[in-house]
Amino acid sequence: MSAATDGKKATRPGNYFISNYPPFSFWSEDENKRVEEIYENGPKEGVPLGLYHHIPFCRKRCHFCYFRVYTDKNASEIRQYLDGTLRELEMMSQKPLIAGRKPQFVYFGGGTPSYLSAKQLVELTDQMKGYLSWDEAEEVAFECEPGTLNEGKLAAIKEIGVTRLSLGIENFDDRILEINGRAHRSKEVGRAYERARAEGFEQINIDLIAGMVEETDENWRRNIERTIELEPDSVTIYQMEIPYNTTIYREMKDAGKLVAPVADWETKRRWVKEAFAALEEAGYSVGSGYTAVRDKERTKFVYRDSLWGGADLLGLGVASFSHAAGLHYQNLTEIDDYLAAIESGRLPTKRSFQTTEEERMIREFILRMKLGRVDAGIFTEKYGVDVLGRWEKELEGLSEEGLLNVVGGEIVLERDGLLCVDNILHDFFLSEHKTDQLV
Repeated sequence: MSAATDGKKATRPGNYFISNYPPFSFWSEDENKRVEEIYENGPKEGVPLGLYHHIPFCRKRCHFCYFRVYTDKNASEIRQYLDGTLRELEMMSQKPLIAGRKPQFVYFGGGTPSYLSAKQLVELTDQMKGYLSWDEAEEVAFECEPGTLNEGKLAAIKEIGVTRLSLGIENFDDRILEINGRAHRSKEVGRAYERARAEGFEQINIDLIAGMVEETDENWRRNIERTIELEPDSVTIYQMEIPYNTTIYREMKDAGKLVAPVADWETKRRWVKEAFAALEEAGYSVGSGYTAVRDKERTKFVYRDSLWGGADLLGLGVASFSHAAGLHYQNLTEIDDYLAAIESGRLPTKRSFQTTEEERMIREFILRMKLGRVDAGIFTEKYGVDVLGRWEKELEGLSEEGLLNVVGGEIVLERDGLLCVDNILHDFFLSEHKTDQLV
């Protein structure tokens, strides 16, 4: 029996969520010179371009957060950072790989993009569009912390062209929000949601987390009931993990504890399963191991689907990730180092990984698995690989466990398989990339 189905499993420190391949722990500084070389060549025909901007500022640092964020920067320091990202975009937009292309999608992530003032947002995006126009973008996504939103800021967010507004609600209970270090409270959630609806955004997404500290069955049911009452266009549910660079982990380490003070994996998966069932009863469709949408014909996740399919991604800002013509890389992870590199006209690269054709095929395969359905024909046509034959043994094993089925040339994950998809994906890694710790 696999680890994915082996009874109750406590939540221990580390990352389990797979967002890329090969794992980040295999990236290094050894190939950073390749980043400069890659951008000197034109793009491959038919490959879309995405733009990501990292806003690393927050009112508070959540106890479970592992992203590069700052809570102590003043207005002058924020302005300096934003100017730095604009210089980075100006520099990169002139490279042959980027010049003349228009992004298919734009994503503002963090941190808290909505931490910026309305004036800062408009000025920033006006200048960004001057370097790289996104007038043809299919999606402009923007992450928000509910407590940072007011009518003026939401109007500005709509004005800059945002099509998908994502509200990081996580939980509707004030006590649980406080215990987990969230800055907002439930009253702010209600006000922010109503104002966002009034602005007429094409898509409003709600983020929830299953397994926050002191979350209970009763609380989880209330969260799902409240979510269904709001009728968001999409719901994204994450299962709580405790990466090593979080406040919760540091407290565990100081106390000599090996098990995190959150729900075990069996409980978290049951909660997500219950949530998906309730959402489906309310008319939603489950579109991945984490998402449910009200109208699957209208509501899309262009950023996710295009990136997982091999799009180029230009990431701006400290610690941001990029994918350029098969090369993965991450920017410098300290704001002073990042700004110093930009000021000197250097690419602010921290670590990178040059993928092979085989690794790109595996990356696309495992990421598509997270959607719950994989058409094997895509990989025959795109890579000349029969994935059903290549992984026949692995697929048979997972089928015997009741986690997926192969039907008419498609791999279809059962609901239980979808809920533990990040665990079963390790079966498809190359042997040299299988480790106990994936970060």
